[in-house]
Amino acid sequence: MIAARIAIVLLVIAAITFIGFQVIKVNASTIGFAYLVAILFVAARWGLAESLSASVAAVACFNYYFLPPIGTFTIADPQNWVALFAFLATSITGSHFSTQAKRRAQEAMDRQREMEKLYALSRSILLIDPAHPTPKQLAMHIAQSFEVSAVALYDRESGELYRSGPHDFAYPNDQLRQAAFQGTSFRDEATHTIVTAIRLGAQPIGSLGLQGLDLSDSALQGLSNLVAIGLERTRAQEAASRAAAARQSDELKSTLLDALAHEFKTPLTSIKAASTSLLSSSTLKAEQQRELISIVDEEADRLSVLVTEAIQMARIEAGRVVLRRENHTVQELVESVLLKVKHAVEDREIEIKVAPDLPPVWADRELIEVALRQLIDNALKYSPAHSPVLVAADLNDGRVIISVTDRGPGIPEQEQLRIFEKFYRADASRQQIPGAGLGLVIAREIIHAHGGDIWVESKPGEGSVFRFSLPASKEPRS
Repeated sequence: MIAARIAIVLLVIAAITFIGFQVIKVNASTIGFAYLVAILFVAARWGLAESLSASVAAVACFNYYFLPPIGTFTIADPQNWVALFAFLATSITGSHFSTQAKRRAQEAMDRQREMEKLYALSRSILLIDPAHPTPKQLAMHIAQSFEVSAVALYDRESGELYRSGPHDFAYPNDQLRQAAFQGTSFRDEATHTIVTAIRLGAQPIGSLGLQGLDLSDSALQGLSNLVAIGLERTRAQEAASRAAAARQSDELKSTLLDALAHEFKTPLTSIKAASTSLLSSSTLKAEQQRELISIVDEEADRLSVLVTEAIQMARIEAGRVVLRRENHTVQELVESVLLKVKHAVEDREIEIKVAPDLPPVWADRELIEVALRQLIDNALKYSPAHSPVLVAADLNDGRVIISVTDRGPGIPEQEQLRIFEKFYRADASRQQIPGAGLGLVIAREIIHAHGGDIWVESKPGEGSVFRFSLPASKEPRS
């Protein structure tokens, strides 16, 4: 490539010589100026090697064709020697400065491109998805932004190595680990490979390997700093998330204890009053004793439900809900729930409508009964004593839809989403209906764990319908 450019340069000098010597026949000063312009143009267009070739050729032609005696490489007038060397010095100096200016302009353009790539990488770091490993995304963004053939990123904290790019990083992993632990760096100019430590302050936190890329030291330092910031930003977010989760867990425990303490007061007061009456009076009739014992029994059941809800909520919050799925018919689930709450439905009308040929559901029987019991218990508590409650089941788009309908006061639209929040209770029922505000939350989490959904349809004054979906029967997965 350089040889071809030098050949072109010699042809240009030859053309100028021919025109000045044969066509126009100009004097030495004019042709010297023409040579000088050509040499500066060559220097600006290509480089020092080409401009030096042009300078030597121009001096030879200038001496042979334009300085007396013409046609020889000897110079008769000593002043012409001064002019010749001045011309040569001017040509070489001009070529050098022009080449230097071009090199600096090229370096400035390279630095600008590096800054643009660093800026693009910084924007990509801000958009990193916390749901996926950050180092892996960093390696991918570096490969895309800098168009390198291979990227290797070693995270010292996790001990993991992440790769990206169209080719595999050719250097041994030990060199990356050494750079991460000792803070060293090296370059291999032959393969255009760079390995550098990633530092956060003075402490190395990892290392970065790049192949197929030439970066200035300043750009490499900037890239290393961006990667360090990306890693630290993610770790800070993870720490903040853990702190927020711990804080929410503490708040949940505190709120749960407050709610349970408040709810425990009523049944404990009733139990205490009934037991005190039984112990302090020897004149109570058998009927009165049975009534007091019945109060103790009902309030003990109520306490048991509160404790069960608290335990279930704690398990849900801790992520310890384990499904033991089997095939169950909706009819047997409903009948089992009604049997367990028989003391609450003895004087109530419960209507059951299960669609014919309804397939069984693929579910955890114990948990689904808990969810269904919450809905039936709510329907009984929030509807008038003489009104019936309807439990129905049907098939829709391959899923079993179970619904519980009451004829209570209904739920305003603005409260229909909030009723599934922890500890939320409507102002109208907070003082009149016992409860801790956990029942619907527990039901929602159980249904969601089964891959179903739960929702409410209600209008004030027209009652409410709570529905949830479950997968139809299927064989257990192996």
